[in-house]
Amino acid sequence: MAEHLSQSELDYPFKLLEYFNGFRVSKVIFSACELGVFDLLLKSQEPLSAQHVARELSTSVDGMERLLDALVGIEILEVETTNGTALYSSTDVANLYLAKGSAKSLHDMIIYQSQTIYPLWNNMVDAVREGKNQNEKTFGLPPEDIFQVIYRSEEEMLKFMGLMNSSWVLDGHDIVTAFNLSGFQNIVDLGGCTGALAREMAKAYPSSSVTVFDLPKVVETAQKHFSQDDDSIMFQTGDFFSDEIPHADLYVLARIIHDWPEEKCLTLLKKIYDTCKPGGGILLVEAMLFENRRGPVMAQIFSLNMLVQAEGRERPPSEYTHMLNKTGFHNVQVCRTGKSYDAILAIR
Repeated sequence: MAEHLSQSELDYPFKLLEYFNGFRVSKVIFSACELGVFDLLLKSQEPLSAQHVARELSTSVDGMERLLDALVGIEILEVETTNGTALYSSTDVANLYLAKGSAKSLHDMIIYQSQTIYPLWNNMVDAVREGKNQNEKTFGLPPEDIFQVIYRSEEEMLKFMGLMNSSWVLDGHDIVTAFNLSGFQNIVDLGGCTGALAREMAKAYPSSSVTVFDLPKVVETAQKHFSQDDDSIMFQTGDFFSDEIPHADLYVLARIIHDWPEEKCLTLLKKIYDTCKPGGGILLVEAMLFENRRGPVMAQIFSLNMLVQAEGRERPPSEYTHMLNKTGFHNVQVCRTGKSYDAILAIR
């Protein structure tokens, strides 16, 4: 970091001030999503005034005008002035990613970040000081069972599942095509949540059967709220720690290993190894750190999130390779996608 903060930063700390205000920029986007600004602008056939948006969304005109101007300032909205009135419209990026109705909408991800992750990060000082998650301080729930917290109500479960669904709508194709997986006929996504990644897998490898294995209440919610008419994936209920896992040629663990300390990860990986046939495989999907842990910045930030919310951490490739080799897997291959998540394939 120091090498990038030049002499000019000593004269006036532009970069530091940008970092300080980062949370405010996030909240501008979060608030607009929660209020429905992007949905309203997408549905409108023409640019709208702040007064019109405020009336439709039941907000103050002054507050909405300030919010819309800030969104213009960060280049998420556009504005034009007609007869002295500012008229606001969405950019293509906002329509694609921030409105609910888009096929690539990140709306659910944003709601989870705003309403769950943001409050947790208010207690980051205590997480660093204590070295443990802050679920008790933030939500009043015991820190030991992280998924009891994540699934503490149907509303919270839907928020989390929406987050996961958004993640794989965005990154799923790059993950499932990071390696050629066409040789694996029977694929099981352990902890596959809504089935979004499994659907990407089924699209890429139509001759393979793809099954999501997750907790009964997760499967029930997935089938109720996230099913598709032409679904080619299957669901099976169970707990991959305590129940027998189904036989498969390839097991997928996407954003699972990072939740847990190494000992618990090794227990799960050994269980998968013992169930897997020779020649079968395991695909890990995580945001990998560089070997020297000096980046990528998003992986470093995700690792802090694991500290404040869960029991695990983000890791460099060598740590995943070590765990896989220790539990019997070999021929470990690593693929960095250059995006949010990376892939590791290993063979039994």
